[in-house]
Amino acid sequence: MSGRVVIVTGAAAGIGRATARRFAQAGARIAAWDVKSDDPETLVAELQSAGGEALFQRVDVTDASEVEAAVAAVVERWGRVDVLVNNAGILKDGQLVKWKDGEKVSEMSERDFDAVVSVNLKGVFLCTRAAAPHMIRGGGGAILNASSVVGLYGNFGQTNYAATKAAVINMTRTWARELGRYKIRVNAVAPGFIATEMVQAMPEKVLASMVEHTPIGRMGRPEDIAEAYFWLASEAAGFVSGTVLSVDGGLVVGT
Repeated sequence: MSGRVVIVTGAAAGIGRATARRFAQAGARIAAWDVKSDDPETLVAELQSAGGEALFQRVDVTDASEVEAAVAAVVERWGRVDVLVNNAGILKDGQLVKWKDGEKVSEMSERDFDAVVSVNLKGVFLCTRAAAPHMIRGGGGAILNASSVVGLYGNFGQTNYAATKAAVINMTRTWARELGRYKIRVNAVAPGFIATEMVQAMPEKVLASMVEHTPIGRMGRPEDIAEAYFWLASEAAGFVSGTVLSVDGGLVVGT
C-alpha cells in the first residue's frame, strides 16, 4: 500500500479515522474528507506520524461540485486515486409511525428521510462517480462502501438508514459488474455494533443489550472495520469484488 493514494470520507472520527490511520500505517497517501473537523491539523499530524502523507479536505459528500473539486485537488497533488473508502454516513432514527393509545403520536419526517438518503446513498454515488474516471486512467483501483448489517436484515426504527445501506449493497454489486473490466474492484463492509463515540454515548442498558446480542461477547472496535477495509483494498483480496463482508461478531447468527 506504500505510496497508494487513498480517499476516506467521514475521516474525522470513529471508523473513518481508524481506517485512514490503518492505511497511513502502510505508507499510503491519505486524503481525509469530512464535512467538519474540530482539529484538522491534529488529524493530519496523526496520520503522518502513523507513516503516511496526509491532507484534510472539508467536503460535503452531498454536493457534487465540492466532491468533484476535492477529487481534482487530490489528483493534482498526488497524480492519481487508488482507493476510495465511502465511509461517511449519518443516523436520524425514528419509527415510520409511532402509535399509542389509539392515536399516532409521531412519524419519521420527510426531512429526516431525505437527509439520510442524501448522505448515505447519494454521497456514495457522487464520490464514486468522481473518483472512478481517475482509477480507470490509472489502470485500476478499489472502491469500498459502508453498508451495515441492518442493510441486510432491517432494523426497528431505521427505515431511512436501513434502506440506504441496502441500496449501497446493490450499487456495490452493480459497480463491480460495470467497473471490473477496468481492474477496479468494488466491495462493501457491513459492520455490526461498533463502539464509536456516537454509540458509546448511548445508555448503558442499550450498550449491554448490544453486547448480549453479539455472540463473540463484545462490541466491535473501529479498528476491526478498518482492518476489513484495508484487506479488501489490498492485493490479498485481488480476486474479491462485488461482495459484502459482514464484520459483526456473529450478530446476525445471534439474533
